[in-house]
Amino acid sequence: MNWFSHQLRRLASARILGAALLLALLFLRASDPSQLEDLRLRTFDVFQNISPRIATQHPAVIVDIDEKSLAKLGQWPWARTHVAELINKISQAGAAAIGFDIVFAEPDRLSPARAVDGFQGVDEETRNKLRLLPSNDQVFAEALKKSKTVLGITGMPQPVAQPEGLPPIAGLGWMGGDPAPFFIKYPGLLRNTLELEKAATGRGMFSIQQERDGIIRRVPMVMQAQGAPVTSLTFEMLRLVTGSNTALIRMDESGIKTVAVPGLEVPTDAKGRLWVYFARHDPALYVSAIDVLEGRFPADRFAQRLVLIGTSAAGLLDIKTTPLDPVIPGVEIHAQIIENLLSNTTLSESSYSKSSEMVEAFVLGVAIIILAPILGPGLLLLFGGTIIVLLIGTSWYFFSYEHLLVDFTFPLLSSSLIYLTLVFTNFVKEQAQRRQIRSAFGQYLSPALVEQLAQSPEKLVLGGEQREMTIMFSDVRGFTTISEIYKDDPQGLTALMNSFLTPLTNAILERKGTIDKYMGDAIMAFWSAPLHDANHELNACEAALEMLDRVERLNREREQSAKETNAMFIPIQIGVGLNTGKCVVGNMGSDFHFNYSVLGDSVNLASRLEGQCKSYGLPIIIGSRTASVAKDKFAMLELDFIAVKGKKEPEVVYALVGREDMINSERFRRWQEVNMKMLTHYRGRDWDAALAAIEEGRSADPEGRFKTLYEVYAERIGSFKLTPPPEDWDGAYALETK
Repeated sequence: MNWFSHQLRRLASARILGAALLLALLFLRASDPSQLEDLRLRTFDVFQNISPRIATQHPAVIVDIDEKSLAKLGQWPWARTHVAELINKISQAGAAAIGFDIVFAEPDRLSPARAVDGFQGVDEETRNKLRLLPSNDQVFAEALKKSKTVLGITGMPQPVAQPEGLPPIAGLGWMGGDPAPFFIKYPGLLRNTLELEKAATGRGMFSIQQERDGIIRRVPMVMQAQGAPVTSLTFEMLRLVTGSNTALIRMDESGIKTVAVPGLEVPTDAKGRLWVYFARHDPALYVSAIDVLEGRFPADRFAQRLVLIGTSAAGLLDIKTTPLDPVIPGVEIHAQIIENLLSNTTLSESSYSKSSEMVEAFVLGVAIIILAPILGPGLLLLFGGTIIVLLIGTSWYFFSYEHLLVDFTFPLLSSSLIYLTLVFTNFVKEQAQRRQIRSAFGQYLSPALVEQLAQSPEKLVLGGEQREMTIMFSDVRGFTTISEIYKDDPQGLTALMNSFLTPLTNAILERKGTIDKYMGDAIMAFWSAPLHDANHELNACEAALEMLDRVERLNREREQSAKETNAMFIPIQIGVGLNTGKCVVGNMGSDFHFNYSVLGDSVNLASRLEGQCKSYGLPIIIGSRTASVAKDKFAMLELDFIAVKGKKEPEVVYALVGREDMINSERFRRWQEVNMKMLTHYRGRDWDAALAAIEEGRSADPEGRFKTLYEVYAERIGSFKLTPPPEDWDGAYALETK
């Protein structure tokens, strides 16, 4: 009964906590902080990248003031006679309407009457004739009158003085409420000169407002600038070709719902912004302005199309970022909007999206609060996976087939947080169980294995896994002699062993090694288990060299102590064997007692290499696979081509003699040169040359570091001189001892 009451209390407390969290999350969604909006926007970006819009028709064409055009006609702004010529050629080619992603806010400074004042050496008669010529703006205005043209206007951060007589911006009507509170607002409005605006058929805003992260996703179709409602450049062009005098804004309780002209109704968000369904940057949309002026374009290129005049030149600073393209000319965004509108591929977001997300989050949250403490791990995982698939699948379906933006991130985030909160109630209990495991086994097993068992108790079974690992064996040379000194002082021998094994163990552990076992004065260790180590060969080599350094420090301390107590001192010397290869690592033993250990042929070879340290008189010998990885980071010499006892296949082995700083030393280069010379002559059966190389090596090694190695080869060569190896000898030497 006590257990049952305890379980009820535990479930009740978890569910109360989950319910409180659910209410807090619903309040968060209602307030909709910018971080949640950013998450939604990024999700929709992913959808567009997975399935970008494929343009099947191109109702818009861009006349591009590109780098080629600027190189031919000079820097912008050009004389407006060039722009007038552009309009005339585009109109003559049958364009339905022309829109400018440019504003002409000042009179043309290149008009004859304005430019003549800056000329020198011109007589007064010529000046008067130039002053009588029509201005460039007049020429431009005449071209505007003959065509259906929409001049671009732009929002400004500060109010701008408006000249008297400017024609009104195209009319806007609305039904269902006043849209003014919902408009995106610009304090100022920059328009074109009076002469040009009177000549043009319409005018529209080309301002594009980016999101907080600098990406363009939504573009206003209607907005407010300097107190006046205005339409966008693209929508004004569509209004113009439909022949309508007024655009209609439809409202509902959440804000702006659509903007319409006869035959076209555009869904927007509450602020009047169109969600653009982007296609990837399309160079086929562009025609260079200089090619238009010089007549290099197909006859039907502009026929019945909406033509946008803008720029891709980087220096004119009209570069934007979309979910698909980090760099794209702003004018192409207007062209893609026209494609969206005329091909009915715009994206939209339901005005009830926030409410539906909150309902989804509430239903899922309640379901998790009720079911999570009851379901087992498997069913709970299946339940969670089903929720994730349904949320993401539903969102993707509406995006792909309905072009409707339905956010799954908030319901998924809220249900995940509630689930994690409920899981936390079980976490404390699991931690208590792990502490019990650590307490029970900590005195008998290695810390790494204890932690592994605590995290995964199911691993307390026999078995192993195959891994690429580096194995180390180390042993003390002449330990029997050292032991004899302490034959009457076993405690002293124990203290010596502890002072010796502790720094060597630390050298291994500090470089990600795992101690397998101690065998008297010997240590067996390995790398890349139980945790994977991508640099196990390098770490093992560094550990071996560090072990030598620490033994040297220990010997200095022991020697000083021996002098002070007038005791006998015998230095400790170790041999280390390293080898890399495939091994089986895991819990090895019986059902009653087992150890976390490693098995395999590579382990046996590492042991054999350690046994040969005494034969060659070198402290560290490594196998070829270890050497192949570590050769650029450590100084090593090729030692021999040997078949160790118990193995048929010979192995090239190496002596590890130092770290990277030694590789470039003159001393090491000399050792390497002599060593290679000796091995080459030896394997080529040139015994006398090999002996000469040995003598050369002894001269290059005054410290006698390789004394035993040279003695080994000299003895072999002497034997081979008396009894030559067989004709098919490949240089391998079969060792007789382990």
